[in-house]
Amino acid sequence: MCGIVGVIGAEPAAPKLLNALERMAYRGYDSAGVATLVNGHIERRRAAGKLANLAAVLARDPVPGTTGIGHTRWATHGAPTEGNAHPHGTARVSLVHNGIIENHAELRAELEAAGQEFETETDTETVAQLVDFNLRRGMEPVAAAGAAFRRLEGAYALAMIFAGHPELMIGAQHGAPLAVGFGEREMYLGSDTLALAPLTRRVAFLKDGDWAVLTREDARFYGADGAPVSREVKQTALTGALVGKGEYRHFMEKELHEHPSVLGDVLGRMIDPLARSVALPGLPFDLARVPHVSISACGSAFYAGLVGRSWLESLARIPADADVASELRYRAPPLAEGGLALLVSQSGETADTLAALRFLREAGQHVLSVLNAPESTMARESDAILETVAGPEIGVASTKAFTAQLAVLACFAIAAARARGTIGRAEEAALTAALLEVPGRAALVLEQEAAIRKLAEPIAEARDVLYLGRGLCFPIALEGALKLKEISYIHAEGYAAGEMKHGPIALIDANVPVIAAAPSGPLFEKTASNLQEAAARGGRVIVFSDEEGARKLAKIAAASIVLPAVDPFVAPILYAIPVQLLAYHVAVLKGTDVDQPRNLAKSVTVE
Repeated sequence: MCGIVGVIGAEPAAPKLLNALERMAYRGYDSAGVATLVNGHIERRRAAGKLANLAAVLARDPVPGTTGIGHTRWATHGAPTEGNAHPHGTARVSLVHNGIIENHAELRAELEAAGQEFETETDTETVAQLVDFNLRRGMEPVAAAGAAFRRLEGAYALAMIFAGHPELMIGAQHGAPLAVGFGEREMYLGSDTLALAPLTRRVAFLKDGDWAVLTREDARFYGADGAPVSREVKQTALTGALVGKGEYRHFMEKELHEHPSVLGDVLGRMIDPLARSVALPGLPFDLARVPHVSISACGSAFYAGLVGRSWLESLARIPADADVASELRYRAPPLAEGGLALLVSQSGETADTLAALRFLREAGQHVLSVLNAPESTMARESDAILETVAGPEIGVASTKAFTAQLAVLACFAIAAARARGTIGRAEEAALTAALLEVPGRAALVLEQEAAIRKLAEPIAEARDVLYLGRGLCFPIALEGALKLKEISYIHAEGYAAGEMKHGPIALIDANVPVIAAAPSGPLFEKTASNLQEAAARGGRVIVFSDEEGARKLAKIAAASIVLPAVDPFVAPILYAIPVQLLAYHVAVLKGTDVDQPRNLAKSVTVE
């Protein structure tokens, strides 16, 4: 994930910026840069590759100035080159950015028509040009930035500085984390406390929609409507900063709130938003010639694989199987020559998945792994990998890594379909556009947390819970049930909604909550019929749906959480978030060890 840092101080900013960027290197990056104010002018230094390259640039060509911003970048809208590295900007403003601006193409067209001249294809530069346009019209920096924020759609964190204003910095957050640090006549911005740990122990965390105006003495905070708000300044610990929880009670809570920024990072790496097309790294096999895909994984990653199987079969028309890794090699299925093994793992060290990989390789399959750990054993033993770039996930129960896996698999399915000619250019553009909306929609889902927390209260009293879903949301029912079992220790089962009447309906009574992932779409009416059967037998039906679906189910639902409407293709990514969030709040109410549930480990390295 991209890293952001900013400093307003009395000493040279560049060394502090570089040190903070080094502390965020664990997020992964492929270029880096800094910008400072020198005699009122903006000076930039950028480099592709490792931070050592940026350090070498700064050693050869030092940049003075006591106010500056820095950034480590995962390539998104362009190659990992110096020209695409952050900071971006104009002579008037320079900024760094984490996330995706969903409406950047529309803004760019509007700004170009108004005379703004762009240098890159990045969505980040669109924000800089929008602020610059406001400045050119005579607005002061604070007003120019505030007006720009109101135009942006998507998930983002931003930090910006302005020519001629050496003691001013502005930051904003929506769906991507940003913290403000308070020093002795110095102020800071950072993606997390890790970046700020050497500089200060006093930190305030922005909330979604917030923006902050920093001077060398203090910070003022504003809500999404531009009205002043207060944000508590907290004392943080400096030790253990690499895995710090920030303002959150648990790592799982923190990681749940990272869904929007992680999804933005993943999709930014894999989708060209201007061309509305998927750009995978080079693969050592021809997707058009793959006769069969064997998907294997464990736990939540297996459920991601189930969704991926449906995407591959429906879009790319590739026959696919999905097996739990611990069973695959014992089932010993016949495998087509030249087939593809698709393994999914957060750690890349899971023993069962690694054994499945080796079985599939011995059977002559090409090996592609979806991983969050590009230097893991599975990465080394694969022909190619697709990185989920979710950053460290400390909570044992997978959250952001799961949605990142889904996002990668969705992009892979689109690329496979394009290679095989089963979708046209227009359909690819529509599917990628739907994916690019997901980070912003994920941020909206998190705004429902209070309602989900209230919903958790009766569920915490249950002994048994049923989760239902159909089609792409059947694996989300499995994921919801798994999360509840893992961290709250409540017995829960996930079922394909149509299978309920073939046995599980016998379990339903007034004491059994029935939780449904039921977006409106092709299978909604069938799911609604299954839920009617549950309600008729006294089941307490709880619905996750969009506005249309919630309205249609209002008569039978005891409670509903209304989610943003999305294309059915991307619904499983979005609907994973509330079922995970519900499990978290149930576990908190029950007082369990949320981050380290009993008997479980983050990476299972024994069979």
